[in-house]
Amino acid sequence: MIRVSTVRRLVAALVCVCAFAAASAAPDRKFSTSDTLKTEATTLVKLLEQAHYARDSVRSADYAQVIPDYMAELDGQHLFFLGSDRAAFTEKYGKSVYYNTAMLGNIEAAYEIFNVYQSRVDDRVSWIFEELKKEIDLTVPETYRADRTKAEWPATATDSNELWRKRLKFEIVGEILNKKTSDEAKVTIKKRYERMLKNVAEIDGGNLAELYLSTVAHLYDPHSTYFSAETFEDFAIQMKLKLCGIGAVLGLEEDTCVVKEIVAGGPADLGRILKPNDKIISVAQTGKEPVEIIGMKLRKIVDMIRGEKDTVVHLSVLPADATDPSVRKEIVITRDFVKLNAARARAAIFQVPGAEGTERSLGVITLPAFYADDDGDTDKEKSTASKDVARLIEQLKQQGIQGLVLDLRRNGGGYLSEAIELAGLFIKKGPVVQVKNFAGEIQVDTDDNEKIAYAGPLAVLVDRFSASASEIVAGALQNYGRAVVIGDSSTHGKGSVQSVVEMKQVDRTLGYARNKDGSPAKTGAAKFTIQKYYLPSGDSTQLKGVVPDIVLPSVTNLISGIGEADLLHALAWEQIPTSVFDGSPLDAKVLTPLRQSSLERQAKLEEFAYLRKNIEWFKTRQEQKLISVNLDERKQQKVTDDAFRKGMNAEKKILAKNDYAFKEFRLGPPALPRIKAAKKDADKDVDADDDDDAAEEENDTYIKNDVHLRETLRVVSDAVSLGANKADWASNRPPLTARSGG
Repeated sequence: MIRVSTVRRLVAALVCVCAFAAASAAPDRKFSTSDTLKTEATTLVKLLEQAHYARDSVRSADYAQVIPDYMAELDGQHLFFLGSDRAAFTEKYGKSVYYNTAMLGNIEAAYEIFNVYQSRVDDRVSWIFEELKKEIDLTVPETYRADRTKAEWPATATDSNELWRKRLKFEIVGEILNKKTSDEAKVTIKKRYERMLKNVAEIDGGNLAELYLSTVAHLYDPHSTYFSAETFEDFAIQMKLKLCGIGAVLGLEEDTCVVKEIVAGGPADLGRILKPNDKIISVAQTGKEPVEIIGMKLRKIVDMIRGEKDTVVHLSVLPADATDPSVRKEIVITRDFVKLNAARARAAIFQVPGAEGTERSLGVITLPAFYADDDGDTDKEKSTASKDVARLIEQLKQQGIQGLVLDLRRNGGGYLSEAIELAGLFIKKGPVVQVKNFAGEIQVDTDDNEKIAYAGPLAVLVDRFSASASEIVAGALQNYGRAVVIGDSSTHGKGSVQSVVEMKQVDRTLGYARNKDGSPAKTGAAKFTIQKYYLPSGDSTQLKGVVPDIVLPSVTNLISGIGEADLLHALAWEQIPTSVFDGSPLDAKVLTPLRQSSLERQAKLEEFAYLRKNIEWFKTRQEQKLISVNLDERKQQKVTDDAFRKGMNAEKKILAKNDYAFKEFRLGPPALPRIKAAKKDADKDVDADDDDDAAEEENDTYIKNDVHLRETLRVVSDAVSLGANKADWASNRPPLTARSGG
């Protein structure tokens, strides 16, 4: 059975792969490449050149990019290396990366670059310790660029000192804004860099080889990577076992732990506070002091977050949508296994005002993931996404719904087979997705079941976190004209599938390798892209995702790093020939009035004014690339930001009074209420997002003042009205309903 993403749907896994935390240590260690690793390096390139989907798009000359990319993996914020380092390494290794890696298995560049890096870090940390002994003036009107991922490395040592002088102020101000004294802030920062030195001391040649060879794989696309033997062993365990943790896929970006994905049905998902792209700053166990994890190796972070079932872990988080890097949100999560029942589809019937003051019963089915019970769940009846949605549809139809919304927001994908089955619930039969491999061979996956579970007006609600299987379903139903797609400016844009291959399966000599004690040597593996997905129309979902028929204003449209298009070396969007199917996109006669009515509401309703106000504030703060390191200015900005959040929170409560009444339908037990972090008196004015009443809203199955869901329900209601008048039809059937013919 093919999964939409090899790593995305690791049920109950906390993390999928181990990454590397850049740090520092004494620069006198020597690394060497074993014969086995040399063979694995050449084998990796062979795999990429022969089996990767984009094998023809990467040339040997492109391998020169590995050098600056690897430097950026070590030094993501461009703080430690100098511009002269990049020039020197590019000159020395750039032209020979391909030959050395592909022909010789030589990765000495990885070791030499790292040696310079650790030397730079060691010198810089010593400099920091000396600076922290001095009085640091926070009254000067200076600024610091908080995000330096696209900045150049400082050209000279003098430039580097000036950069770090401002960086240090930036860090101290951030700590003071989080209720620390100046001396306490210095202690925290000193510990941070002491930890950096300790972490780098633990880095071995295997870590560097994995990072360097993964950088080679990333030339082909961002989802391809190299697993060392140790990481591959962890990966295999994750595939087989249910690990107890918070239910989040974690990764490292520029030394910071980032939430890559929330696993449906896990504790983090049920709590509904931790979100994708949130950054975890510190971790604490009950009754113990928080440990800051910036610069820590991911494997250590994972070990700290995992734990015994029913124990509690405390996380300090920088929210993805925070505009001030000093903002912190305290989250408490009770560790548990991922529970299939909790991740299952759920439904509700909303009472939506219709024509002439009447109310319409409209259904909403929320699907967290495209799951299938293939992992030994104890339920008596096996559950799959498509079967559960079909059951819910029957319950909703029995209650007399007049229209339906399929909510795929934050649905990261899952089983391809389930995507096909689920789309088939709404069409008579026909192609749902096309799959093309690296050889150009196209396979059309079709729904052959003529039975339609629901034939009435339908909308699909998506956001930028809707990926893979979600995009396939939304795009297919859009192609058929079966549903109006509504949501963010586009979905995620991941239209590729990966395969994991152990190196010894490719090179037999690796299978015969032995350790010094005679035991079989463990080998690494490669994860690489082998296929791309296309809609029935022939359009790829890669990069562009699915563009909704009706776009709603959203803050997530402005957050970088969410979509596939934000990833380095992402595969291109492309088209293949259309498949033969009985359908076409929504006729303008139907779509135009639906869109126009929505735009009119967006222009006049208070809830959209609230949404736009929040978006404009976020946009203004986001465009403020340079952050003041003047303490008084930052304090004033914090007062202004907190006042804005509190005002928005109060406005949200007022608007929430207009929420539509609903009745919920569940196939499993109700979600447990989340555990909230205890609020200290001193923190009550820190962050309006932590307001008790606002937090209470997040316990509800359907959050209050969900502007996107409310508008989607109105659009469906409009479609029902169009269906009541044959003059509004674009064909011999009411708008957004299933065709009577095959």
